[in-house]
Amino acid sequence: MTKRHDDTSMGGLDGSFAKTPWGQIVGARTGAKGRRRALLEDLLRRYWKPVYCYLRRKGHENEPAKDLAQGFFHEVVLGRNLIGRADPAQGRFRTFLLAALDHYLAGVHRAQTAKKRRPAGGVLRLDGGDLGDVPPPCKSLTPEEAFHHVWASTLLDGVLKTVEAMCHQNGQEMHWQLFRARVVRPIMENARPPSLKVLCARHGVADAVRASSMILTVKRRFQVVLRREVRQFVGSDAEVDGEIRELIGIVSRS
Repeated sequence: MTKRHDDTSMGGLDGSFAKTPWGQIVGARTGAKGRRRALLEDLLRRYWKPVYCYLRRKGHENEPAKDLAQGFFHEVVLGRNLIGRADPAQGRFRTFLLAALDHYLAGVHRAQTAKKRRPAGGVLRLDGGDLGDVPPPCKSLTPEEAFHHVWASTLLDGVLKTVEAMCHQNGQEMHWQLFRARVVRPIMENARPPSLKVLCARHGVADAVRASSMILTVKRRFQVVLRREVRQFVGSDAEVDGEIRELIGIVSRS
């Protein structure tokens, strides 16, 4: 009989964290052009929104901010071989990326180089509706605070979507509904969590003990996925807990 994998254990099937972007970056240094391109697009998907909001809070309008974001990823991350110069010993990837972005902005003369910054077809399409405007919480934040807020929000949103998909895949839709109602929604809406008694009546669960156990199952899964995601962007396992505390603090302050 095949042993069932316990998806609440730390680190996945082999007990280790998934391959990190730091690891991908190091591996891509000598990889094929297609591999480097794939890495660039992955980084862009993860970081375009924090970079864009940072640029908007710096005072750039929508189109110039998109142009600068394209330019940063095309000229610096790819063109100036930021991938090749990246070093996991530098710690958090977002800190490393933001420092590179600041350095890029300091040397940009937009009027002279606007046409050069955006390659034909773009590095990755950023003109869709997903960019939108700066999220309301960011409008009262400094550019750096906005960058970190959007980074944290995007990361948490991705973790929640992953956990929801895992619950559905495992036939635990009710587990997810209870977790969302008891944990996620109150945080998002800054409201009191409903009592277990109310949740049981609302969702047809037999008793509060059963409901509590179902919520705990999803909470553990959330913690595993969150740690795995955060580990991708720090230099070592030892930094994970501190990064999670900072992530929670960023969201709470916003």
